[in-house]
Amino acid sequence: MNQQVNTGLHKVHEERIAQANNVLKHQTAEFADDSYRLRYHLMPPAGWMNDPNGLIYYKDEYHAFYQHYPYEPKWGPMHWGHAKSKDLVNWEHLPVALAPSEEYDAGEAGGYGCWSGSAVDNNGVLSLIYTGHVDGRAPVEVQCLATSIDGVNFRKAVCNPVIAGAPEEGGFGFRDPKVWQHDGAWYMVIGYGKDGLGKALLYTSPDLQEWRYLGVAAESDGTMGDMWECPDLFPLGNGDDHVLVVSPMNMGTTKTMYLTGKLNYATGKFDCSYAERLDYGFDFYAPQTFVDGQGRRILLGWMNIWGAQMPEQDRGWMGAFTLPRELKLHTDGTLRMGPVAELKALRGAHHRVSDLSISADAELTLPGVNGDTLELIAVFDTGKSAGDVDFGLLLRCSEDGAEYTQVSYSAADRKLSVDRTHSGAGEAGVSEVQLAPLEDGLVKLHIFLDRSSVELFANDGMKTVTNRIYPAADSLGIKLFAKKGEAHLASLDVWYLNP
Repeated sequence: MNQQVNTGLHKVHEERIAQANNVLKHQTAEFADDSYRLRYHLMPPAGWMNDPNGLIYYKDEYHAFYQHYPYEPKWGPMHWGHAKSKDLVNWEHLPVALAPSEEYDAGEAGGYGCWSGSAVDNNGVLSLIYTGHVDGRAPVEVQCLATSIDGVNFRKAVCNPVIAGAPEEGGFGFRDPKVWQHDGAWYMVIGYGKDGLGKALLYTSPDLQEWRYLGVAAESDGTMGDMWECPDLFPLGNGDDHVLVVSPMNMGTTKTMYLTGKLNYATGKFDCSYAERLDYGFDFYAPQTFVDGQGRRILLGWMNIWGAQMPEQDRGWMGAFTLPRELKLHTDGTLRMGPVAELKALRGAHHRVSDLSISADAELTLPGVNGDTLELIAVFDTGKSAGDVDFGLLLRCSEDGAEYTQVSYSAADRKLSVDRTHSGAGEAGVSEVQLAPLEDGLVKLHIFLDRSSVELFANDGMKTVTNRIYPAADSLGIKLFAKKGEAHLASLDVWYLNP
């Protein structure tokens, strides 16, 4: 009987997958010359992309799944898109991995699908754990399992759902399972909210099918949102040091947070000692991490945000991931987040400027330095600057000076900002974060520019700022500037990046 059910279930799923892949095949070619389309970031071949799902290093390859609607460049019944890479730089798109097909993940209206989740290697079987969501069903959200032997074709488990609902009624959401293994047992953290407090629920299992609820691992202190989406709880550093990353709902401009502390597996409680916003840009949400073959903890995030203008939708696609970032836990309990070393393989022609003074209230054009796919490392020396100077770079400048994105640092306020008021189409606004200079008085701004994105890693990943911008295709200039005093540039390295 079970085999008959499984065969029928898999046939429906196969049909939905084939339909989605056929649509993608006929849509992709038309986007090749799109000036918003990123050159070295992972994005969908067509249609809609949001949250990273199922990030894993499996059989010597990196796999990235993502929330995907292949039929239109807008949110719809969620599928799982799929890509893989050998080096975190070059990605190959694979067939859609999951499509809504069963009563626990499919419905009549648009509010259904295979929602976010994670992936694990279960003795060679690539296993996806995801939320089945169907509006109007009770319960709306359940946790489900799908498996693959070849890493491409997935079968949904006959025993689904493996968790049939939240542990109590009256909650806000019950989704986005992140699974890992510790001392031979599986653990799962799930996003939840109740009584106005975001929570991370903890479960354990011997086999990924039978799950036991352990309790609330961590919850908001009343200031961290009323539901925690996409929780990710993982060891980092020494001993029982752990990090909890969450995407809190209804927390104003703060869209992601991280908490560091200790996880007690015996009690299921996470004891938080430090909490901070994870990224200070507008376009960073639902990050997920995994461990690769070198033991690095690597993060990818969705490089968009709910509710924002999304100009690329008019061009037939929407969404992209951030660059892969390596996470490290500093001795003071804070995170450092920097681009993975493999990205250096993108570097092409190189320009360097050093020991340069920038006069007060001046803009300095860099001859021969321009483009929309660049890596820049600018190091400013506040000790050699004069007065309470503001300094920085203007990116993607138009010839008439009307269009630009400003990256600036205020020595007086010790504040780093990215201003996209004049960046072109899409959202305006200024991203800000407090940033102390390094011990030697230097401020280091490491910037990745890719057609419609700016990712800033400040002071070796002490703070990060991630934003989408949508300038005109011919806005390519790069400038240095100083305001209210003279600035000193210790060095500027610029690389043209190969797609």
